Amino acid sequence: MRRSTKIVATLGPASSDKLVLERMIAAGVDVVRLNFSHGTAEDHLQRARTVREAATACGREVAIMADLQGPKIRIGKFAEGKVTLTSGARFVLDANAQIGNAERVGLDYKDLPRDVKPGDVLLLNDGLIVLDVERVSGSEIHTIVRVGGELSDGKGINKQGGGLSAPALTAKDVRDIETAMACGADYVAVSFVKSRTDVEMARQLASIAGEKHNVRPMIIAKIERAEAIPQLREILDAADGIMVARGDLAVEVGNAAVPALQKRMIKMAREANKLTITATQMMESMIVNTVPTRAEVSDVANAVLDGTDAVMLSAETAIGRYPVEVVETMASIVAEADRSETVELDQQFLNQRFTRVDQSIAYGALFTAYHLRCAAICALTESGSTTLWMSRHDIDIPIYALTPSVATQRRLALYRNVHPVFLPKTEDREAALRLAERILLQQGYVKRGDLIVITVGEPMGQPGGTNALKIVRVGEHV
Repeated sequence: MRRSTKIVATLGPASSDKLVLERMIAAGVDVVRLNFSHGTAEDHLQRARTVREAATACGREVAIMADLQGPKIRIGKFAEGKVTLTSGARFVLDANAQIGNAERVGLDYKDLPRDVKPGDVLLLNDGLIVLDVERVSGSEIHTIVRVGGELSDGKGINKQGGGLSAPALTAKDVRDIETAMACGADYVAVSFVKSRTDVEMARQLASIAGEKHNVRPMIIAKIERAEAIPQLREILDAADGIMVARGDLAVEVGNAAVPALQKRMIKMAREANKLTITATQMMESMIVNTVPTRAEVSDVANAVLDGTDAVMLSAETAIGRYPVEVVETMASIVAEADRSETVELDQQFLNQRFTRVDQSIAYGALFTAYHLRCAAICALTESGSTTLWMSRHDIDIPIYALTPSVATQRRLALYRNVHPVFLPKTEDREAALRLAERILLQQGYVKRGDLIVITVGEPMGQPGGTNALKIVRVGEHV
């Protein structure tokens, strides 16, 4: 069953075997996420090689996304590995403490005492532990436990409402960008983005590191800090896309605020011609179960109906028992949700302004294919920009991006309703059009007699040069 919405899957111990990865790709994985919060540089390089080998074995190109760790805003370690905090008890977060106990614990993030004041609320372990800041004295934050429970080594810390000063890019992230470029990463996801400056810095570092590996990745800003919300438009301007990272975001702004924020962020990104990934706990129960909950099914389907480019699996495929089955299940949910979408293309085009020739050709192709009920839209593209504009609008007609660039094929794996196809390079426009038609026919994407819309640029091979639209009856020239 054809899908418009793409699937991102995280690699980990459960999914690093080549045969398992092949089955996951065959089941529907479009983008593979390397989580730089875990593993060594060599681990990531080996996994990237395995991804490329598995994709080749499956006859597909998939994208690799390197997800940077960002600042470690975490507590230190306890003598016994964990403690139990009781509501009403006093508890100290001490930047100078070495080994913790039931009264105090150290901090990996040494600047936390400078970022908080009396009256602030600190949330630990994804909000399961709630501490009220009573006073700050030097390196010590004295708190009263509002909501207690078990607290173990290294759990994360969030400040309710945001306001932590830790930079989005750490020294480790700078090193990891080098590794990501050596991996040939097509996307770099930047954690805990607060402003467009964070995105611009990541892009500059990736550009410098990517030169020696001939890699130019797209940058995804992870929206998981409260401070990022009012800066969203500027962040979108600087990034190629965003990830709606609902875990840390929910801790900072509250669970109830996240669904509306998700819809708003996806809408803003689409209007800005940027990509979106919806992430965190989408199929969490399938870490240990063979079927998802009905709530998880609805969550995935609603993200699709919101217009996200991709939905993401994290622990489900990294450490879960059923990495292949969870991909198969998500693919079936996504396909069904895609089918139920309401297409109102004419309404979406109201008040649209065209600023470039290739942009107007992209919209013209959508409009023509929609009203002629064509079987497919076929874009001969170098950079993929034409298909990006097409993919920002809902249409129940598949978009095939034919390109001689393997790098472009891989990037396009994340674009909603865009299906990359390899087209051998030629500078003869008519020959390229005939070859494109033949490839689509041979691979079963179209059949003889189908009406299709083709977009192409002349002269051939220039990024952003799409300047022509052609309506073709399949089989008349091949």
